[in-house]
Amino acid sequence: MPFASILRQYLHLGFTIGLMGTLLISHHSVAADHIAPTPWSTITSSDISRLMPQGEIKPLQVGEQEFISLYREYMSAELRGVVLIIPDWQHLPTNNNGINFLRTHLNDFGYTTIAMTVPDIDWQASAEQSTEEGDSETEIATAEQEGAAIEPNPEADKEAVTEQTDASENTVTPKHVDALAYINDDVIDDYKENLVARFEALYQSALDEGGKIVLIAQGASAGVLLEHYASFPNNNIDAFISLSSYLPNPERNQQLNTLVSTISPPLLDIFYSNDNPDLLLSVADRKRWVKRHSKYDYRQRELFGLRSEPQQHERLSKEIDGFLRRLF
Repeated sequence: MPFASILRQYLHLGFTIGLMGTLLISHHSVAADHIAPTPWSTITSSDISRLMPQGEIKPLQVGEQEFISLYREYMSAELRGVVLIIPDWQHLPTNNNGINFLRTHLNDFGYTTIAMTVPDIDWQASAEQSTEEGDSETEIATAEQEGAAIEPNPEADKEAVTEQTDASENTVTPKHVDALAYINDDVIDDYKENLVARFEALYQSALDEGGKIVLIAQGASAGVLLEHYASFPNNNIDAFISLSSYLPNPERNQQLNTLVSTISPPLLDIFYSNDNPDLLLSVADRKRWVKRHSKYDYRQRELFGLRSEPQQHERLSKEIDGFLRRLF
């Protein structure tokens, strides 16, 4: 093939590619609609409904929302009580950090267990609140501007022009932003509100069983429920068992040390030697507040090793059973 014909083919191909690129750039692109991800609670509820025995699944209702609880009946000669089990946030009631072991083995000690799924965490709770406040401020400012437009004031216009001139001459000073907490209070409060609503539904189902009512909560869920019971609610329980309770906010976690000594139910405070540093630094402070407020039904126990070890599961169940036998 002659060199001239090959050159013409390459030039034609380059012109075609350039024309197609120009048409694509000039074409108005339409962004795809945003598809929100499936909520974590929806995925976990679907998995539990599919994988767990249907005889254990017990749906509960909070307003218009439905969530899943896992029910197991006592397997001893007589009923000793009902144990309500609440895992840490973003954890399943079947997790291997001691929750699933207690859910299945406390039945042999004479307890009916009801474990529930936890609500989703709204990480945008503070952003939504600030957006609503900003919208309200914008509406107020718009109304003020409309009122000023209806009643013109020449002197105010002159002052506004002068202020704009002075502002343009001044330099913009940098704004200092304070360090944020680990997790915003609005996020924790939103999770607390949703968790307490589910807990109240779980508590009502426990009343139908009869007997003593024991609450076992883990992690951040235990922290917000300790705050809840520090306000002396009407949901009376016979014992509160806290597993590695903390709050992911330094100030509120510090306040939690005081609250453990003010709640009414007897409290068993269990933690592990390899828990998060904020919790390990506060266990001594909790005992000091308990001594100050004379809470004689408070017990603190430290477990060694990993939460997922079978030996720790056995000791955890024995610590809980021994604490409850001393009460009733």
